[in-house]
Amino acid sequence: MKRFTARYFLLILPSLFATGALAQAPASHVAETASRAARKTPPVVSVAQRLFGAIPLSTQSGEARKFIELAWDKYENSMFDDAEVNARHATEKDPHSALSHALLSFVARRGIPNSAALAKAKSLLPRTTTDEHLLVSWMTSIQERDLLPAIMNMNDLLKRYPKDKHVLYLTAEWLYLQQHYDRARTMMETALQIDPNFPAVLNRLGYVYVEAGEPANAVASLERYAKVEPGSPNPEDSLGRVLRTSGDDRGALEHFGAALQIDPTYFASQMGLGDTLTLMGDFDSARKEYDRAFQIAENPRDQLYTEFQKALVFFWEGNAAEGRKELAALSERAADKKEPNMQFAVALGRAMLAANSQDELEQLGALAAFLEQPLAGMSESDRGIARAAVLRERVRVAALNGLSDLAAGTISKLEGLAASSPDLVVGNAYESARGFALFEQHDYLNAADELAADSHSPLALQQLAMAQEKLAKSDAAQSTRTHLKYQRGPTVEWLLVTHPEIGNSH
Repeated sequence: MKRFTARYFLLILPSLFATGALAQAPASHVAETASRAARKTPPVVSVAQRLFGAIPLSTQSGEARKFIELAWDKYENSMFDDAEVNARHATEKDPHSALSHALLSFVARRGIPNSAALAKAKSLLPRTTTDEHLLVSWMTSIQERDLLPAIMNMNDLLKRYPKDKHVLYLTAEWLYLQQHYDRARTMMETALQIDPNFPAVLNRLGYVYVEAGEPANAVASLERYAKVEPGSPNPEDSLGRVLRTSGDDRGALEHFGAALQIDPTYFASQMGLGDTLTLMGDFDSARKEYDRAFQIAENPRDQLYTEFQKALVFFWEGNAAEGRKELAALSERAADKKEPNMQFAVALGRAMLAANSQDELEQLGALAAFLEQPLAGMSESDRGIARAAVLRERVRVAALNGLSDLAAGTISKLEGLAASSPDLVVGNAYESARGFALFEQHDYLNAADELAADSHSPLALQQLAMAQEKLAKSDAAQSTRTHLKYQRGPTVEWLLVTHPEIGNSH
């Protein structure tokens, strides 16, 4: 079965990935016509008021433009809190700048959604320039899960600016987050041809390469990133993560430490120390690093995350009973803080690590009910992905325990969710759920086809390798297990893959 939303990417973006297509594709007039219809006369734009010297902006405030560019730069370099601060400054310098508000909401979606900024950006669309209209419409459509208009707008923007590295990266990052890895890689490598020292691409490509089983290319890309941005902690943090994924824990600790030398409050690297020590089996030291991370966390979500990872240490060290007590208590604290993203993460982890399959299915049912309606503080896109993750896990457990009717009924719900969702991640969850069910029905050929859709899930990859072995495809199984190796991390799924005795559904 083909992935649900992949058809949109295949139908609308194919020319962008052909050799030379970016440089020669004619400009589309679809979004341009719509934007012109939305306003009578485009504002006059001075040369100085162009985003990174390229896209004309409607704002006449030089300070607003500078804050937009600074926020954009911070976003590209994964400094999301700083990006949000600068985007907010841009809205203050020019309250009528649609792009300022769009960027603020676009950045905030990585944490706590900003619906007010999103609404303001949409209301200001008639004041934008033609190309700014495409960019703002793309950002707002992404947040509203309106995939087709989003792709059309970005498609037109790419045709207008085929050699703009920022536009290329923004599109590539979106494709990457939608798990369209091959296309994301192609676009990033195209951007790197334009600017071989573009920090954002050097960073993201490091992750793309390691997931593709190319650790040497990953490290080389990130080492270039570190040379280009020597005063930033993020290159060192990225090197730490990639080295840990490929099994070099000592190297990872060195780079996380180097990041903290640059910025002692860099939360990601402080967590990186705890996570790496956990994987190394140095549990006492890991707990101390998590405690330090808690102290420098700047919001309740990060604090809860440190507590979650610390609670998982009990499972890693073989004390599941104590771990379940900790997760139960943490679940209550997350509910008290009304932090829906961590409520979900803790509840899902707690369910997957439950003492038996009946307890897990009951907890998954309660979590599904919690996610049924929109939640303040959780974007609709994140809620859809969370619902899909819960339903897929329910299918996996039901199938492994011979509950075929429950598995079939849950697959039907997941199918409806995938059909109505523009998120490729949701479609992948539906397909891998079918794969788990088909495997238990001994339909290994179709199971393998479905499980292959979710290449970012250690549990799905493990099951895929088993299906390929059943089909006597040893080479394919070995390739899958190699890919699985590079999913290594301090996650619940990796814990279940590497410690099968903890799982309740085997």
